[in-house]
Amino acid sequence: MGEPPFVPQLGLQYPKIPDEHMYKTEPEIELVIDEHYPFLDKSLRHRFISACIYLTIFTLVFLISSIRFGLRIEGRNILKKNRRLFRNGALTVANHVHKWDFLFALQAVRFRRMYFPAWPENLTGPDRMVIRAAGGIPFPRDIHAIKHFNAAFDELHAHKKWMHVFPEGSNWHYFQHIRPFKKGMFSLAYKYNLPVIPMAISYREATGLFKLFKKGYPLITLRVGEPIMPDLSKPRREAAALLREQTHRKIVELAGITCNPYPCEGD
Repeated sequence: MGEPPFVPQLGLQYPKIPDEHMYKTEPEIELVIDEHYPFLDKSLRHRFISACIYLTIFTLVFLISSIRFGLRIEGRNILKKNRRLFRNGALTVANHVHKWDFLFALQAVRFRRMYFPAWPENLTGPDRMVIRAAGGIPFPRDIHAIKHFNAAFDELHAHKKWMHVFPEGSNWHYFQHIRPFKKGMFSLAYKYNLPVIPMAISYREATGLFKLFKKGYPLITLRVGEPIMPDLSKPRREAAALLREQTHRKIVELAGITCNPYPCEGD
């Protein structure tokens, strides 16, 4: 990590607001997310589809990501040496810069099912079934439904499930810098006393055979950092803010960025 990070030159136009969506999802269905919505869908149909999706991810997708994107994962040994720390679950956190970045995080933790908060709009578009089956739980805007959203994560934690979050709030393809983080899931990490595993996605220049078919797009590197525990001696709001700051700083470091233009606070 001594060399400066590779910056893709793809001519992409990024929004001015750090959490604004780069691309808009064209809705194909109308979705109502209220207190009656099944945030944890336990139907036989959903469980079957989810099992098929994860079987495909664990077998085919992990292979494709290495071939198609040159995915290189560094620091996986950190997960192995801290496995006792993860006995009650964990929260993985990464910058949101690729359509497959959740799959990259899954490949880093290997053969674990993870759950993540999802934008409701993404569950109305063409990828809605895959997002839901992979563990996406839509964040409701209806205040009466938020307690049911929180209850879903309470149940996941009770079953020692792993969770993932992209706290930047929106996907900016191949963006280099680390944008501000939303605070919500850091508060949940405090509530559950979960270790936070920072992950940084950065880029490498395509070389060799990759250079022939990548057409200017870079290769992907994902680096895993040491887990960060919430400070339970502090009040929840203060501890969550500290955890967010520590995680943001660590992901900036893992990405090899020496001068990041964004603060950690995103709300």
